[in-house]
Amino acid sequence: MSSTDSLSDLDAQQLRTLAASLMGELAARDARLTQLDARIVTKDRELHVKQTHIDQLTQELAFYKRWRFGRRSEQMSAEQASLFEEMMDADMAAIEVEIEALRTPAAQPTVPSQPRRLRLPPELPRVQIRHEPANTVCACGCALKRIGEDVSEKLDYTPGTFTVEEHIRGKWVCQHCETIQQAPVPAQVIDKGMPTAGLLAQVLVAKYADHLPLYRQEGIFARAGLALPRSTLADALRAEILERTVLHADETPVQMLKPGTGKTHRAYLWAYTPTTYDTLRAVVYDFTPGRTGEHARQFLADWRGKLVTDDYVGYKASFAAGVTELGCMAHARRKFHELHANHQSQIAGQALEMIGALYAIEREAAELDADERRHLRQERARPVAETLHRWLLAQRERVPDGSGTARAIDYSLKRWPALTRYLDDGNAPIDNNWVENQIRPWAMGHSNWLFAGSLRAGQRAAAIMSLIQSARLNGHDPYAYLKDVLTRLPTQRNHQIGELLPHRWTPAG
Repeated sequence: MSSTDSLSDLDAQQLRTLAASLMGELAARDARLTQLDARIVTKDRELHVKQTHIDQLTQELAFYKRWRFGRRSEQMSAEQASLFEEMMDADMAAIEVEIEALRTPAAQPTVPSQPRRLRLPPELPRVQIRHEPANTVCACGCALKRIGEDVSEKLDYTPGTFTVEEHIRGKWVCQHCETIQQAPVPAQVIDKGMPTAGLLAQVLVAKYADHLPLYRQEGIFARAGLALPRSTLADALRAEILERTVLHADETPVQMLKPGTGKTHRAYLWAYTPTTYDTLRAVVYDFTPGRTGEHARQFLADWRGKLVTDDYVGYKASFAAGVTELGCMAHARRKFHELHANHQSQIAGQALEMIGALYAIEREAAELDADERRHLRQERARPVAETLHRWLLAQRERVPDGSGTARAIDYSLKRWPALTRYLDDGNAPIDNNWVENQIRPWAMGHSNWLFAGSLRAGQRAAAIMSLIQSARLNGHDPYAYLKDVLTRLPTQRNHQIGELLPHRWTPAG
């Protein structure tokens, strides 16, 4: 019997049922194909993301290899090369492992196991710190019985010595009502972290005071989980200096690595500090991806005091917004000093003599109060400054345009109002040398750091370095300061955070 004959024997209802069944099978097949297509698209997207990440890591690995094995390493001292190459080898190995993991198909998911912390080396000396309930009487009136304890280990460091703190928290139970009591876990700057405040303080001081490489310390920070909030001490310090009426500002370039590109570009570290005449001894650093004036405007915000700077154009917008510009006489002097040193310029020598007379008056004024300093400047420094100004105008008519002497004179004449505003304010300095001294620790570290690993790393470095350098300005040992602050920070009330700033800090009793 043919299929046609078979179908003819079926009634209309059966045909409709058969058609519906076939349509259902086709719809289910289409749905499966649609789901398969979606999974293929998802897998393609995942593969693309993985391949992009692999390409970025490969470029980064190639960058490290160029630094590790190329001619650049020959430009470093033996000590710098040793420090750099040691970390480079570890970084390259880690990147290769990550690339291999991305290329290997993911294994089937298994039941996750609880992470296990390795026990610290048993040969390290241990100090037992016991934590017991303040009251061993149950709420029902019965005496508690000690039934056990929990022990957690933390690695501590005092200069030259590692020790292990064993925090022992006894467990107490009431045999009548079976209530269990235990002392709470002490507050830590890193919740559930292994390092103590002493170890963290040592890590920070080793990097930011002793200039160990930034990339080496970044690895330690990442493993420790440290993220010192900029909204706590660093921002509190910024708020304090912005209450002063006269500030210094300066900036210096720092190379910053672009993640995944294997290239560095120029970022900037800005420094802001009160003058040496101010009672506040502090400096705040700000790390930014560029040098545009927008960064200075964002830092200063609504501040409208007097700002001592060089002639960098980035500050001009702040001056237009109401900040008063104070010039740096040292920069003007350097123009003439270079002429005199390189070309024995007689004109430059005469300029140096008159500028030197202004500095001699400043040395006398250093120990005076603001009113006495202003009076001395008006009486003795202003006549010298006016003589210098007339002399510069006369000499400018005698030298040809475009010459080194003309450029040196033009710098002073163009900046003359800003250069001489200090004469009218006993709280204002004659130059910007103070902030240049505060930015020097970063310049000294360049040869060791080579570059910042990221914008976030640079900003964190700026926040920590602000505290360390401010602690130094106040005569504190940075290690002692940071260890105490990191110990107290987890329990310090927000409205009392100012007590931990370097200029107010006193060691905990």
